[in-house]
Amino acid sequence: MSSRHFVIIGNGISGITFARHLRKGDSQLRITVISGESPYFFSRTALMYVYMGQMKWEHTQPYEPHFWEKNRIDLLQAWVRTLDFDTKTLVFESGDTLNYDILVLATGSKPVFFGWPGQQLKGVQGLYTKQDLELMESSTSKGVQRAVIVGGGLIGIEMVEMLTYKKIPVTFLVRESRFWEQVLPQQEASLIQKHIREQSIDLRLQTELKEILADEQGSVRAVVTTAGEEIACSFVGIATGVSPNVGFLKNTALAIAKGIKVNTYFESSEPDVYAIGDCAEFAQSPGAGRRTLEQVWYTGRMHGETLAHNFCQQPVPYQPGVWFNSAKFFAIEFQTYGLVSPEPSEEIVYFHWEHRLGRVSFRMEMDQEEKITGVINLGFRLRHEFFDRAIREQWRGELVIQKLEEGVFDPEFYAPYHLEIQQAFQGQFGLAISTLKQTFLQKIFGARL
Repeated sequence: MSSRHFVIIGNGISGITFARHLRKGDSQLRITVISGESPYFFSRTALMYVYMGQMKWEHTQPYEPHFWEKNRIDLLQAWVRTLDFDTKTLVFESGDTLNYDILVLATGSKPVFFGWPGQQLKGVQGLYTKQDLELMESSTSKGVQRAVIVGGGLIGIEMVEMLTYKKIPVTFLVRESRFWEQVLPQQEASLIQKHIREQSIDLRLQTELKEILADEQGSVRAVVTTAGEEIACSFVGIATGVSPNVGFLKNTALAIAKGIKVNTYFESSEPDVYAIGDCAEFAQSPGAGRRTLEQVWYTGRMHGETLAHNFCQQPVPYQPGVWFNSAKFFAIEFQTYGLVSPEPSEEIVYFHWEHRLGRVSFRMEMDQEEKITGVINLGFRLRHEFFDRAIREQWRGELVIQKLEEGVFDPEFYAPYHLEIQQAFQGQFGLAISTLKQTFLQKIFGARL
């Protein structure tokens, strides 16, 4: 094993996690990481803070430059043009070549454009790469009277916050009837929508982009919606989703659907070729309720860890466990664990609590036996290990609520929301939960029962 050359295309969280754990497992093998985007691994979620001036580019790099030399991980900044799987050769845009023994594709995602007239104009872009950030900085550095962001998801709200921070007025076009409709139930979406509008953002629901209009210099001057409204602007951010970055692999023998087809061991259709992260598409769902494409930071890390384990120890299939995701909507934090349906269903038992002042809410969903299946949390933090365990072990909702104080992250920094949640749950389900009553009285009155 130690004489083999491992080549990783992509230096995002998946590729670098794989390289790090592979090196931990074998001190002798050769590892090369290739990326045309940047010379070093960086935290992609930190790009918005660089734009807002709250971080410098070097602050987004979790590892010092000497880390790579110390761990004998070779970094090569280059774009791959073609691959020859028979000879195990990569050909770069420069014409140089590199041979591998094991190839790991971790090429990430790219923004999706839907063929709108004018989408190629100056001032129209997505946001995913370091180059996208640099282009956005250049395009919005001066003279932007208004920006339009298209797409109601996480990248869209990030771009809105970035522009708003620089006091650029924003119109936010969301095709669906509510913000992040495929994830957020109506009550959570309404809370976030109110918060967005409180930032002086022109949020337009059920509004679609039809075309983008050009000025005499070939730059964007306005967008037109499908309702025929023209909105003057000089920057358009496209945030209508991402797709696996596999374009340069389309004419190869590699099996590709939306992404690179892999099994639960991350093996592709070609010998000694693997795929992890956003670009990998499982032939079958890796677990109940899991998608075949997992384009989330923490699953990318798990992909890299699992594949490295399989080269260094007894191979195991990828077992992602309980679904988790987190984000921020301006100042409001969001977490979700397990499966939460964005639409009502007779098969689901719901519990929802929202603070009387807004900005904070908690939702728990249960099956017909009142066993927890998922939660959505806004405005305060929950402990990952607590809810991961509760969902895996199928705790009854009553037990989750009884123990909720244990599930709140750093409760000393937050108001004791769990007490109100416990009261609301007891009121909704009519449960005489003595432990809740005792906890509440002890916290509020210092009483003993």
